Amino acid sequence: MDGFDRRREVLRQASFALEDRVVTLWRVSERAEVVPEVTSVTEPSHHSTNLDVDATLRRWGAPIIQGSRWVGCQLAPDGPWCVAPVRATPASPPPGGVERRSRERITLELAGLGLGSVLRPVEGDGTPLLAAAPHAPGLDELSSVPSVIAHEAANPLTAALVMLEASLDSVREATGLEPSVRAQILADLATVAEGTERAAAFLRAVQDRGRGTLARHERFDAVKVVRSCVRLEEPLLKRKGVGLEVHAPQETIYLHGDPNALFQVLTNVIRNAADASAGRQAPIRIEVEQQREMLHLRVRDKGIGIPSEYVTRVFEAGFTTKGFGSGAGMGLTVVKDIAQRMFGGQVKIDSAVGAGTTVTLLLPIPPQRGLATRG
Repeated sequence: MDGFDRRREVLRQASFALEDRVVTLWRVSERAEVVPEVTSVTEPSHHSTNLDVDATLRRWGAPIIQGSRWVGCQLAPDGPWCVAPVRATPASPPPGGVERRSRERITLELAGLGLGSVLRPVEGDGTPLLAAAPHAPGLDELSSVPSVIAHEAANPLTAALVMLEASLDSVREATGLEPSVRAQILADLATVAEGTERAAAFLRAVQDRGRGTLARHERFDAVKVVRSCVRLEEPLLKRKGVGLEVHAPQETIYLHGDPNALFQVLTNVIRNAADASAGRQAPIRIEVEQQREMLHLRVRDKGIGIPSEYVTRVFEAGFTTKGFGSGAGMGLTVVKDIAQRMFGGQVKIDSAVGAGTTVTLLLPIPPQRGLATRG
């Protein structure tokens, strides 16, 4: 039985356990699209393999990483999907021994483990080998539809800002206007200009975001990435009643690696902090600081905090204290993996129940061009 047949057999067994639902194996492509590889049936329909990324992986806050694989099925026609990651090691035991996963999720977790053993070659002693790193895509492969849309939309907004500034000057210089009327018009135009500038900043952040692939390796400004991430996350957090603050004494701090990877790390940490801070008044504070040859990137919240017995386990794959459907237990696992593998750094967590949590990324800073090291 070759690799394809072994994968299909795992999916067939999962399908049988899931009352003959069609079970599919997907792989995340270089363009951050979820592509079906194998299904439990020989002639699947489009609906049984067309995974809705936004309604599943992104809704759960699961990482969209190039080369990762997911196994799943649709629970009901036109209903939600249930998915689980393909991995070589089982998920961590649930907190307090209380199982929160549904029967379908547990079945797919087991299928993911079976597929993980099939897909990953092993050493002679049975130790799984890491898959080869994907090739670095060219600029054409990194082209992004959202980025193009953002670029096209930002241009007329920039022109509108120029016209608003001209209108403000005209009103200031106009004669014959009552002072109160002039003040009201100027205030109204200033409000419009502020909103337009905020929209333009949001679109620039979309452009900065680029693609979600982890294949780039370049010199980039970490402070710019942080500010772009905050611009994108701010509107989302505002809906939850959670504020965001940034403290960055230095205007630029350059790292070497993938800016999208740092963006993904920060997004995961901010959203965890937002979930913990819902209903509380204190904003999330992001601090970017250089201490000698290290970048200290902290995300502080005054949320519910993490019980001491769980702090050492939050980086374990599959571990989550959230209810079913609220998280895949992979966010902080990815944060730690990216910090170590991409940037040669580490992640620390300090937390107290009722007082909040601080996540600190410690990332080595390469020599800065034309800048003396600051400490």
